[in-house]
Amino acid sequence: MSALAPVAALLVSVALLLMGNGLQGALLPLRAEIDAQTAIEIGILGSSYFLGFGIGCLSAARFVQRAGHIRVFAAAVALASTTALVHALISEPAIWWLLRGTTGFCFAILYTVIESWLNEKATSENRGAIFSVYTVINLTVLTLGQLMLLLGDPAQFPLFAVASILVSLSAIPLALSTSEAPAPIQSAKINLKKLYRQSPVGAAGVLAVGLANGSFWALAPIFAAGRADAASPAAAVAIFMSVVVVGGAIGQWPIGLLSDRMDRRRVLIMTALGAIAAALCMLLVADRVPHGVFIFGFFYGVFGFPINAIATAHMNDHTEPSGFVETASGLLLLYGIGAVIGPIMASIIISFTNLDALFGWILAVQTVLVLFTLYRVTRREAVADEDQGSFASALIAAQTTSPITASSGPRRRGTETGAPSD
Repeated sequence: MSALAPVAALLVSVALLLMGNGLQGALLPLRAEIDAQTAIEIGILGSSYFLGFGIGCLSAARFVQRAGHIRVFAAAVALASTTALVHALISEPAIWWLLRGTTGFCFAILYTVIESWLNEKATSENRGAIFSVYTVINLTVLTLGQLMLLLGDPAQFPLFAVASILVSLSAIPLALSTSEAPAPIQSAKINLKKLYRQSPVGAAGVLAVGLANGSFWALAPIFAAGRADAASPAAAVAIFMSVVVVGGAIGQWPIGLLSDRMDRRRVLIMTALGAIAAALCMLLVADRVPHGVFIFGFFYGVFGFPINAIATAHMNDHTEPSGFVETASGLLLLYGIGAVIGPIMASIIISFTNLDALFGWILAVQTVLVLFTLYRVTRREAVADEDQGSFASALIAAQTTSPITASSGPRRRGTETGAPSD
């Protein structure tokens, strides 16, 4: 507990931020459906958030260098809090896309400021503990934020006000903290071609997670609402999104420990096959099983969510210490590209079929990932045990929102420069 004392205020700030963001993430697609927005419009809404988020992560360093951590944090909080309220005042889809992109931009900057602060206050002895707690907070308060849908009617103003209040309150702990602000953030160069050459499977895995899970975050609320009784769509959305996140939290560690003991590519294949099985069950038998949507949603979380950390860990196994920040930034960009494209593609398919096509899209993405990984297994030997980093470090990096935490990652010998490997 003594390790957490210097960063307690920061952890409270991130808890409030994520709670507000979790509520908005579940509320907006549901409200959009109530307002008769189309599946494609809702898909673009989800893509807009990730587009703004990616831009925010890549530009945060320049803002902080210019104005300082606290001023940038306060400005981003004010803007993010405002956009949450404007959603309730204007229902025009194009305006919502702009607002959602702005929200993503703001949250990327907010998380980057907090993570850089946490990283500077952490030491080599307590870094793992601090960021493990940070990861637990991420998953816990995200669930709580989604369950806040049960507090009101998505068609009314109060839930938007609650989201705005939570975001606004997050400024107080950090603003009143007596901790010294960290050093200016340094921007990292990104070379996606080099990233792919380091580890094709690592790059493909993170991109696939963006395509699949970006679509899930954008469209799963309307999928769950469509499966609910007419009287309780908000409850169905809150419970469904929460059980998936809980499943993802439960699946991380056992799957991660397994990946530390064998070829991560094979673990990735097994995990993706589990996600495929869950998606198939959602498509074929969920309606025939009592509470089947929630049960198979839980198992999708168990298998679908850890893939990002497995792919990140595999990429880390092939990264030199001097290139870790660059690699983390590149993986963030790859995830963002996937999360921008995925919701749009999934929503187009849904518009021609039905809401079940969301999991058809996810199934297709995971299937391509499995086939590609199987191919790469035949092209390159597994990483030697002594060169393999720990999954725990990759889990922390994969759950956080910026490359700022890169120094908490493994310091392992990578592959020879320029040599394609897996």
